[in-house]
Amino acid sequence: MPGPLRLAAQFRRGLALAVGVSILLVAASAPASAEILAGAAVRVITPNPLLPVSGGMGPTKPALEKRGDLTARALVFRKGDVSVGVVGLDLLGFPAALGDRVRAKVPRISAVNILIGSTHTHSAPDCYALPDGKGGHSGDLAYMDLVCDRAAEALNEAIDRLEPARLKVATGEAKGKIAYNYYAPDLYDRRMSVIQAVTPGGKTIATLVNYAIHPEVLGNSVGILSPDLIGPLCEAVEAKAGGVALFMNGAQGGMVTADNRLLEQPDDPVRGRWNDARSWDECLRIGRLMAGEALRIVADAPVQDDPKLKCTARTVRFSVESDLMWAVVVASPLKYPHGDDRTISTRLNLVELGDARILTIPGEALPNIGFYLKRKMKGKDNLLFGLTNDAFGYILTRVDFHSFPRYEYVSRTSLGEETGEILIQNALKMVEEAGQP
Repeated sequence: MPGPLRLAAQFRRGLALAVGVSILLVAASAPASAEILAGAAVRVITPNPLLPVSGGMGPTKPALEKRGDLTARALVFRKGDVSVGVVGLDLLGFPAALGDRVRAKVPRISAVNILIGSTHTHSAPDCYALPDGKGGHSGDLAYMDLVCDRAAEALNEAIDRLEPARLKVATGEAKGKIAYNYYAPDLYDRRMSVIQAVTPGGKTIATLVNYAIHPEVLGNSVGILSPDLIGPLCEAVEAKAGGVALFMNGAQGGMVTADNRLLEQPDDPVRGRWNDARSWDECLRIGRLMAGEALRIVADAPVQDDPKLKCTARTVRFSVESDLMWAVVVASPLKYPHGDDRTISTRLNLVELGDARILTIPGEALPNIGFYLKRKMKGKDNLLFGLTNDAFGYILTRVDFHSFPRYEYVSRTSLGEETGEILIQNALKMVEEAGQP
């Protein structure tokens, strides 16, 4: 029979073997940390032949030429079983009634995780089908179908092109003559946020630029169909950095617009109004300046090798107090969903991407709302995607609504006095439920 010392040695060897096997089994059964994937794609949505362009609630204007192409630009992130798709469309606005058509054509991503926004160019066809007051509307339904198809194609291609990615996110002041507030020149957010996805080898997959600005250098009265300054912005980013560039607007309501002022030509010096340079050259200047600033801001951002990816959604109901806006809801052939109590519902998204947070806004929030939400969002970088998932006009706080003559137009084209309060309340609830980053 083996002696006591030999038995003890055999026991120790067996115990070590058992522990080793147990560790291997645990390691095999534990899910590995999934790396983040990214993919991007572009589709042209320029109508052929050209269609009239829309600058808002008024009548459309004929387009006699085009400068640059309107595009649908898609960026998809995936980590484990979570996928998030972002689409930027060169349009004035894109309601959920159309967005849901796009989502239905992209079954590989949960519909509530697809964020569709518009750049808000004032030189593109109407995709609201706004009533014309004569029993008709100003939209082209066949064109809207084309946009939905192309946006879905871009998303599906972006999914097909998913590849391992590293993430860079940064926020900084965009310097230069880019934007100003038409109602109060200095009241606007100068911060630009940039998300860049690169391969492990350093090749750019996509660069997303988030900034609050009306792309209305040209406007809809000069006879030009165009992405406005957003086209040159994306082209310049792609030329310098490679990959796909896309732009998501911010809280640019009331009226944070492109700074194409001719400062040497004041229109009303007492009230601070200037004549504008409504030219393609000015689109090129501002777009290229924005591109340079975006790449400068993101250049030294640290690479996030294992970023978090999470997307939550919340359905929010708004009352429609405005007769003008209610007429759009009930008279448009797009059949906007609505309640008999003059309410509409839409979706807010909160995306956690690495140490950044992204909150969607279904319209044009005024800058004070944007500043407040960013301050409360708790991310290292806080991004607001305005005109995303819906485009319900201007969003004002209760105290700003119909408060002084400058805000008459934005109040008239808002859902109502409580719109801003409802948005803020629900956005903060989502942030609170998300907890600390």
